[in-house]
Amino acid sequence: MLKKTEFKKMRVAFNSYATIRRDIIKYAGDAQHHAKRAIFEIHAGNLSAAKKKLDESEKILKMIQKKYKKNERALHEGVYKEGLEEYIEAALLYQFVTSGKMEKLKNMPISDSVFLAGLSDVPGELLRYAIKAATNGDEKMVEKCVAAGKEIVGELIEFHFTKYLRNKFDQAKSAVRKLETISYELSLKKYASLSRVQLST
Repeated sequence: MLKKTEFKKMRVAFNSYATIRRDIIKYAGDAQHHAKRAIFEIHAGNLSAAKKKLDESEKILKMIQKKYKKNERALHEGVYKEGLEEYIEAALLYQFVTSGKMEKLKNMPISDSVFLAGLSDVPGELLRYAIKAATNGDEKMVEKCVAAGKEIVGELIEFHFTKYLRNKFDQAKSAVRKLETISYELSLKKYASLSRVQLST
């Protein structure tokens, strides 16, 4: 017969972690939401609002890390990693827009794999930013986005990614190809405009 005491121990541990997991889902979801809002505000040009949302996301993530630092399983939950990746993406985009640079975040513990996943999402946001810049005729910003995207992919290509990170990397490459297309189309328009000016003189 099965020992009921063993099942009781397992049941207590299982149900106890279920409560922790619900907390992680709630808090990490809030952190991810604030990071998404930060990205939205960056694209809208509201950098002060973006910074506030970034700070809110960071505060929640740090709280999760502190509260569950002795529970390794909790910090390996997929929803927590998703929130952290979204924060990394938003923070790096904010760095790019405000300083033209992107550096690894040092304000909280972040594993290399999670950082690389967040970084791989940045070219997609650079593409969105470049489209807006192209619409406004800001050719210099488009070229900055292209250069930043190429630099990211240039670093990521040196890693032997598989599965999840490989998919992320492929998405990053696709975004950079689209960035290059925008740059090329802008150069064609500029050349055509110069040609018309020369023909009219």
